[in-house]
Amino acid sequence: MENQEKLLRQLEKNAKISPEQLSSILAKKPEDVSAMIEDCEKNKIIVGYNALIDWDKTNRELVTAMIEVKVTPQRGEGFDRVAARIYQYPEVTSVYLLSGGYDLVVMIEGKTLKEVAHFVSSKLATIDAVVSTATHFVLKKYKDKGVLFQEEADEDKRMVVV
Repeated sequence: MENQEKLLRQLEKNAKISPEQLSSILAKKPEDVSAMIEDCEKNKIIVGYNALIDWDKTNRELVTAMIEVKVTPQRGEGFDRVAARIYQYPEVTSVYLLSGGYDLVVMIEGKTLKEVAHFVSSKLATIDAVVSTATHFVLKKYKDKGVLFQEEADEDKRMVVV
């Protein structure tokens, strides 16, 4: 299991790493590494591969919001049915069950603040089990999935004046 965890951590950092590169890290043959990856995919341990993109460096205008949601759990299904209803919307990028003051956190993307507000008021808040929401807009992304989106603050880029 230790080799599998090492493999998964490497793929999580860089999904494009080759079986040959992984084989030297894991001290295994490339074909054994490929078989490990296939097994993880088959057993839904690896559920997908994503590129992490800094959208602020592109022409795409996008608003990201984190919405905390209080819900009434459904009898016999807890929060699963409500979460499933929410994650069906195409605007929704992530849904997590939380502990604390809110039950779910929903991450969505929209073209404008108004579009996000419309989603919350006309789609999310109208679900019977939803008791209340609190919407937070992402203003700037510093780090995501372990990757820094900013240059280190320690670097002084000012020009030296003599």
